Amino acid sequence: MAGTTHLRFERDIAELQRQIDGLRALADEKGIDVVREIEVLRSRLAAMTEETYRNLAPMERVQVARHPNRPYMLDYVERLFTDWIELHGDRSYRDDQAIVAGWASLDGQSLMVIGQQKGRAMKENLRRNFGMPHPEGYRKALRLMKMAEKFGRPVVTVIDTPGAYPGLGSEERGIGEAIARNLREMAALRVPTVSIVIGEGMSGGALGIGVTDRILMLEHAVYSVISPEGCAAILWRSRDHREKAAEALRLTSSDLLRLGVADDIIAEPVGGAHSDWEAASRSVSDALRRQLDELTALDTGELLARRWRKYEAIGDWAGKAIEKSGFTGPRLDTGSGRSMGAGG
Repeated sequence: MAGTTHLRFERDIAELQRQIDGLRALADEKGIDVVREIEVLRSRLAAMTEETYRNLAPMERVQVARHPNRPYMLDYVERLFTDWIELHGDRSYRDDQAIVAGWASLDGQSLMVIGQQKGRAMKENLRRNFGMPHPEGYRKALRLMKMAEKFGRPVVTVIDTPGAYPGLGSEERGIGEAIARNLREMAALRVPTVSIVIGEGMSGGALGIGVTDRILMLEHAVYSVISPEGCAAILWRSRDHREKAAEALRLTSSDLLRLGVADDIIAEPVGGAHSDWEAASRSVSDALRRQLDELTALDTGELLARRWRKYEAIGDWAGKAIEKSGFTGPRLDTGSGRSMGAGG
């Protein structure tokens, strides 16, 4: 696990942890018994951590989703699956290492796992392009989804990206077309598909591997049509309004569950997934097993019919999901009661 990094709202938690560590070090040095004192501090620490994470603002959840110590796609692969065999290349241009994919086994069941991978150190981040895929990354993903379909194996995608890479070369090689093709082809895949948003899922970069039968989100993950900073820059001409943008975007897991976008929220350990990778991985594993068991029991016709109904409902702005959410913003009335797009 990477070194410790604390967010601003975690400062009191970090200070209490330093007190516990200092007391433990003093006890070891002086040979004194401070078990009761440490237990009291640990109890306070647990209560403080739970209270802090229960009351996070949307922008604070974005910060947790981006936490540098948070487990990434390959960290979950290592803990969830066996028989991992990574596959490379789009058979057209190159291998994009911002998207990692390969065969794996879960409880003896073979499946295709595809996900976005960020780096921790600068060298790896440059190699992974900070988790921002190029067109060839999405074409690699689609090639392997079609391979899984050919062999009748489920597809699991892991979403964690600030967005697709918007550079000149990416545009020249057709990033918009690559994502659009994935949306169309994923909607028609004849095998069960599950996506898991483990960190940040932003814009079309997330959607390019996110059109699945079930969308799962870790408790502190976020999923949105645009980042809060990008939204603030467009609407208020300043990133200083990112907190307001994060609130308006309804990008938290609880918001998206109410809106009918997410199908399930995966609980994180108290203090976030970055505080306990093993516990977070167990939660993801349990949720994934449950979803795959339900989906693999369906015949192909029913699987596709349910998938189409799911995405039609996401676009229904006048439907029950919006009413249940308590959303009071403007609605787009096109005469059919449906917006022009499904959004984030």
